[in-house]
Amino acid sequence: MMKRALTAVTALFTIIVIGRFVIVAQDMKPPIAKKVPKVLKIHGYEITDNYAWLRDRNDKKDPAIIKYLEDNNKYTESFMGKHSGFVDSLYKEMLGRIKQDDTSVPYKKGAYWYFVKTEEGKQYPIYLRGTKADGSDASVLIDQNELAKGHEYFAIAEFDVSDDGNILAFSTDTTGYRQYTLQFKDLRTGKVLPEKFERVTSFVWTPDNKTVFFGTEDGVSKRSDLIFRYVLGGDKPAEVFNEKDVLFNSYVGRSRDGKMLFIGSSAKTMDEIRYLASDTPTGDWKVVSPRREGHQYSADFDMGEFYFVTNRDGAENFKVDKAPVSDPTEKNWKPFIPYRPDVNIEGIDFFKDYAVVSEKENGIEYLRVMDRKTRRADMRIQTDEDVYTMGLGQNPEYDTPFIRYNYASMITPSSVFEFDLRTRTSKLIKQQEIPSGYDKSKYETTRVWATARDGVKVPILLMMKKGTKLDGKAPMLLYGYGSYGVSLSPSFSTSRLSLVDRGMIYGIALIRGGGELGEKWRLAGRMFTKMNTFNDFVDSAKWLVANKYTSSDRLVIQGGSAGGLLVGAAVNQSPETFHAAIAQVPFVDVMNTMLDDTLPLTTEEWIEWGNPNEKKAWDYMVQYSPYDNVKKQPYPNMLIEISINDSQVPYWEGAKFAAKLREFNTNPKSAILLKTNMGAGHGGSSGRYDRLKEIAFDYAYALTEVGIDR
Repeated sequence: MMKRALTAVTALFTIIVIGRFVIVAQDMKPPIAKKVPKVLKIHGYEITDNYAWLRDRNDKKDPAIIKYLEDNNKYTESFMGKHSGFVDSLYKEMLGRIKQDDTSVPYKKGAYWYFVKTEEGKQYPIYLRGTKADGSDASVLIDQNELAKGHEYFAIAEFDVSDDGNILAFSTDTTGYRQYTLQFKDLRTGKVLPEKFERVTSFVWTPDNKTVFFGTEDGVSKRSDLIFRYVLGGDKPAEVFNEKDVLFNSYVGRSRDGKMLFIGSSAKTMDEIRYLASDTPTGDWKVVSPRREGHQYSADFDMGEFYFVTNRDGAENFKVDKAPVSDPTEKNWKPFIPYRPDVNIEGIDFFKDYAVVSEKENGIEYLRVMDRKTRRADMRIQTDEDVYTMGLGQNPEYDTPFIRYNYASMITPSSVFEFDLRTRTSKLIKQQEIPSGYDKSKYETTRVWATARDGVKVPILLMMKKGTKLDGKAPMLLYGYGSYGVSLSPSFSTSRLSLVDRGMIYGIALIRGGGELGEKWRLAGRMFTKMNTFNDFVDSAKWLVANKYTSSDRLVIQGGSAGGLLVGAAVNQSPETFHAAIAQVPFVDVMNTMLDDTLPLTTEEWIEWGNPNEKKAWDYMVQYSPYDNVKKQPYPNMLIEISINDSQVPYWEGAKFAAKLREFNTNPKSAILLKTNMGAGHGGSSGRYDRLKEIAFDYAYALTEVGIDR
């Protein structure tokens, strides 16, 4: 790689010999993208896009684009070259905190216990099962390492065994484009069956162990629009549903008791669900409640009745209704869990004689257990910390004496607990091991509340070394997202310790647009209130500086995807507030992307961001679109990371953004870096070691930007 770099771009060299290693430190100039003006006229605007030529949707990209991306990779490698030893030491440090030979907690389904194990030196897990909970008689179902041979990227999505335990259905992606191929393996013979279905998005078995339902996506837009029924060994699949509304995606599901099948159609603000008894797979699907704007609901089935988590009748944070199997249409819905405005119901899971409600109050997650047999009072599972994250784990069995739930905090390693439904007691059955050692008492975590410009209080999660002085001198990495109602939880990360151990405070701003404080919080940061998201983040950063948690010249920000949009909007709005920024697979070319209805995600997101074909939406969205708001001003240092096979946010968005930033940046001291993963998609590399190297690189960048290089 180094040899190629020498021939591509003019550089100055300093050669250092250390033992048998030769390090070439390069002082390269950033690649300058050519300008090819493309003019868009819309709603009275005339927009010139000089870098539209970087867009190429063909599998084989224009060689000029590939060269530009590769030249940028060389420039980024050159810029970080003097820190390559630090990157490597961070990687080894992070690797030392991972138990490389490890086994997951087995979960039971039918007659078998299923689990995965990882082995030192191998990128991917191995999937196993046995009849004993301790795994002593386990056999291999799939070795992902073997399947991944010859592929730079390899991911498994669906992994589900038929009710009788005989046939495994699994789906794989070999590019990172999140385009999955569904296959079947006969676990009695070990043979992979000849059936192979492309672009599969969801999947369920039926109780006859031979009929399956699966969803597929459109080949251009990647919208999940078709549902098929198929009998193993049969002819071609039969189409049972076609979702034609471009705002909606469809999916299939099945109740935990196995008795009811569902086809869901979901848009950002409404749902429509169909149902069919699972023992009559060729029957007619019936609609529960027809779609209507503003009505969001999900469906389940238990003890002969339907249950719906719904926001109807003004239940903004959702309630649970039930209906008889004879006629579950909306006229027959009756209250099961009444609406409580201060509690956000995120879901309900049914087990034999029990139900577990996932809920959130004041931004804190709870699991509430309902005993439907004895009618004991409901109880929330107790926790020892005030700021944490918890949620149900893998619990495929319906008739079970216990459930598994996951628990962690920013200072408590990821843990799996077993909760006895009868005695109502929890038992820790596995906690993440850190081979190099970890002392929780050396760290502290808290939640503080910043004040945004409109007076709204915004929560920020913080983790730091105990005893950190809040005198404005501590460096900080502040992370944010704030879209789609997604909640950023105070989870545990062994990699994050490499920041905090070096004196850096790690923060997560829970800004409007996310779901941390319920549905109101989500609605206050979408469509025509989206500016709140970016204002909250900038104001949170300024609050942290004002309250001496950090200072602007010690503050690095980070966000990915819609969080990359957040970072882009923040540096445009208030570049002086941040010293450096990491924007990962950033959604920054908002107007051009949202005008193109052939791109993945575009149409379904018109009711999340707005449809810029409409002037009102254009006028609002163009206020914050990062690419359209780059202007002559001093920008902070930036690391922009993209992936060539990204189906969610095309690579050219970040590439164009970097080119335009370099053109307009008036800060002679700041550097705009562009780094392209040439063999992965939206989530980065698939192998665990490769992914860890990416994190080490990002954290080395964040640390060196604030003067920490060892």
